[in-house]
Amino acid sequence: MIGTSHRRIRALVLQELYLTRHSVEIFFDTLFFPLMSVILFGLIMHFFGQVEQSTNAQYLLIGILLWQIISVSQYNITVSSLWSVWSHNLTNIFIAPISVKEYISAHIIASFIRTFSIFIFLAGGTYLLFDFSILNIGILNFIFAFINLSLFAWWLGYILLGYIFRYGTRIQAIAWGAIFLFQPLTASFFPVSTLPGWLQTVAYALPPTYVFESARKSIVTPGIYWNYVVIALAMNVAYSIFGLFIFKRLFRRSKETGQFARNDL
Repeated sequence: MIGTSHRRIRALVLQELYLTRHSVEIFFDTLFFPLMSVILFGLIMHFFGQVEQSTNAQYLLIGILLWQIISVSQYNITVSSLWSVWSHNLTNIFIAPISVKEYISAHIIASFIRTFSIFIFLAGGTYLLFDFSILNIGILNFIFAFINLSLFAWWLGYILLGYIFRYGTRIQAIAWGAIFLFQPLTASFFPVSTLPGWLQTVAYALPPTYVFESARKSIVTPGIYWNYVVIALAMNVAYSIFGLFIFKRLFRRSKETGQFARNDL
């Protein structure tokens, strides 16, 4: 039974990776646009460096690089699933049969592979073009940042996907649009203190805020800010449990109402 489950997960992962190789849209969404963003922010960093604002410049480049982990990971959860809807293949997947657990596991694995590969490319390009390494924040800091930002993107992605399954493709724009609401709320490019007081409260309720704050602090004062790491991880674990509960509830409801089948028409 376990071997059979692993084969089903592997098949889904391969399907996602093959889709990446043959889709121009996915290439532009997950590689071209992030690369252009990184280049743009790299040029801004270069300009700030010329006017003696090198620390602020590094804040921007760290922010845009780490943001790509969130953006690409969440895209790989929600929009990748929408490809199955658009190709009228979603119900076929679950007829296989594929359990919800296997479906989620496969997409998380595929998301990690895609995101890590793309991030290595972006980070390497940043180093070659602008002589800036993301490892300036520290190797352990980067590992913790990648884990926490990925977890955030995954549970958020599954909540969004659950609502799309429940209410149909008429709200599919949230799959690629909703994530940008969190860009200012998590203070990805600037210190949290820049936000109005009431928004700072919102920011500190989101795990990525602690990741971005820790990354900025480590540029000025190298070290691992364990309090930020632990808080972000604990929040992500709690939110992940909540997110999976919401997804399963919405998924079940979409099947009960027939919306799940209608999504595939």
